[in-house]
Amino acid sequence: MKADQCIFFQLAKANQAAARFWTCRITGTHVTAAQGMVLGFLHENDQVTSRELGERVMLDSATLTGILDRLEKANLVERKTHPEDRRALSVCLTAQGRQMTEKLIALAETANQDFLEPLTSEEQVILRLLLKKLCQAHRGEG
Repeated sequence: MKADQCIFFQLAKANQAAARFWTCRITGTHVTAAQGMVLGFLHENDQVTSRELGERVMLDSATLTGILDRLEKANLVERKTHPEDRRALSVCLTAQGRQMTEKLIALAETANQDFLEPLTSEEQVILRLLLKKLCQAHRGEG
């Protein structure tokens, strides 16, 4: 099978291009793409447990712990005792973390538009729907 006929090859190459594009956009923030994703989810739903956050960002516990350690060291998040379960920790954005997240959201909006610019508006909607459909259809497979 030719590479241009293999969906796995095409998706991998599209993912690499998107990752390079996004990494270039956030270079000056001193935040990695994965850290930015975690901050973005916390912006939507602050004060969640590490477990809830891991499920939302689809990262294993060890990977998420490393990311949270670095974000905490950078004073972007803090871990506190969960108000309803003293055995659990809540992950919260700090004031500095909120500022960074607002900056990342603005960067993401512009980056999304710029990355998808070669596509028509209709193609962009179709692409998003198709990617979502593939992810939902194959969730949990591995």
